[in-house]
Amino acid sequence: MSLKKTSLYGTATAATLVLTVTACGGSGAGGSAGSGAYDKNATVSIGSLYEPQNLDNTAGGGQGVTEALNGNVYEGLFKLTDDGKVEKLLAKDYKVSGDGLTYTFTLRDGVKFHSGKELTSQDVKYSLQKVIADDSQSARKSNLEVIKDIATPDPRTVKITLSQKSISFVYNLSYVWIIDSQAKNLKTTEDGTGPYKLDKWTRGSALSLDRFAGYWGDAAKNKEVVFHYYKDATALNNALLTNAVDVVTSEQSPDALDQFKNNQNYKVNDGNSTTKLLLAFNDKAKPFTDVKVRQAVSAAIDDKKLLESVWGGYGKLIGSMVPPTDPWYEDLTKVNAYDPARAKQLLAEAGYAKGFAFTLDTPNYDPHPTAATFIKSQLAKVGITVTINTITPDEWYTKVYKNHDFSATLQEHVNDRDLVWYGNPDFYWGYDNKQVTQWVQQAEEASSTAEQTALLKKVNEKTAEDAASDWLYLYPQIVVASSKLSGYPLNGLNSQFYAYDIEKKG
Repeated sequence: MSLKKTSLYGTATAATLVLTVTACGGSGAGGSAGSGAYDKNATVSIGSLYEPQNLDNTAGGGQGVTEALNGNVYEGLFKLTDDGKVEKLLAKDYKVSGDGLTYTFTLRDGVKFHSGKELTSQDVKYSLQKVIADDSQSARKSNLEVIKDIATPDPRTVKITLSQKSISFVYNLSYVWIIDSQAKNLKTTEDGTGPYKLDKWTRGSALSLDRFAGYWGDAAKNKEVVFHYYKDATALNNALLTNAVDVVTSEQSPDALDQFKNNQNYKVNDGNSTTKLLLAFNDKAKPFTDVKVRQAVSAAIDDKKLLESVWGGYGKLIGSMVPPTDPWYEDLTKVNAYDPARAKQLLAEAGYAKGFAFTLDTPNYDPHPTAATFIKSQLAKVGITVTINTITPDEWYTKVYKNHDFSATLQEHVNDRDLVWYGNPDFYWGYDNKQVTQWVQQAEEASSTAEQTALLKKVNEKTAEDAASDWLYLYPQIVVASSKLSGYPLNGLNSQFYAYDIEKKG
């Protein structure tokens, strides 16, 4: 699952994937620039709040590095499209053994890195080993630890043996960047195979990409892409209004949308999000070891009112970790729904009739401070005292995710199909239910998507019933763009933002 600003983990099913051969073609691309030719030498300026922390997605580069480089600069054996399908990319073909443990991949011919080096099986092996290395912070590390052996019988063939069946394996490979095994200093430079190469990164300001003349597939439809970074939503909207940027990857200020909706020079797109805002409890730390306390806190917070205060008429309530785009989605919003009277009753039953106090570790960027203040006010009404501790993303990663040194925290989880992390008792929130862990394991080793879906619906229901976390709401995915633009992603699944299909009229 991935977090805003801080990349983590996720999973999905390989059996549901649509596997086709494609290069730069994007699915779910939005916007319409109307009739007329586009400028093939255009510079597309993209506005974002999420600057990379570094350029290496195995070294804590965060959401921003995925947004800018995934699919644009780096490619994988497979590609996750904007509408959630998986397509073959650097893998020309592959075969799976009868026992489901061995995958043999044939690499596409004629692929070169930006340095000019030809892609070989050794680069794929290196890239996978980099993801599962001890010091890796990759979003796919834990998922891919199922890899037992990587063989490279020839430059075009990679043979991967798994320790156990993994129905999600091909899906998870779509998140692995294939990197030149000889590349150095990947926190500040790159050597990928994508349609763009890195031009310049000015920290705190912008990151620019140039069309790669030696790209193996269809050339990018624009010559240059510049990601401009802003500190807040107001500055981002002002940049769009003054034509400093052409498109905003994810609108964070719904109050500002009217100025774009009522202006023919812009288009407002409401796509499908997979980003959940969580109030995550440390389920191994008192008082959140008690399921009744977790249920009480969940019931004391009016999620609908919070969503309305932050997003107006946008976004959705979900009641669990599973968004409607996941196959095992169920509407569980009535489980632990807002009910202050029930919250007080549960607290009394848990031995906290007079309430208790806890510290809420809160990332320092929107909407976390706003949500934290709202939660503090809501919980005060049932006798719970909240102290808000505002921390940076780096502090959050060390304190909460790595050291598990917290009582409760706010965080955005970006990825689709990331329910499975409730089956890992070592994950930062510490939820430990042996039956859930078993269901998750059985789902991953399932022989069919129907079997997997049935098991993960059980996981969804049980984690919701246990209030393993409080899933406050599902973000909207609002992309605002100049009416001169077309071909940009609408959904931005897991924060990726493919820029190569964007067309810009002069």
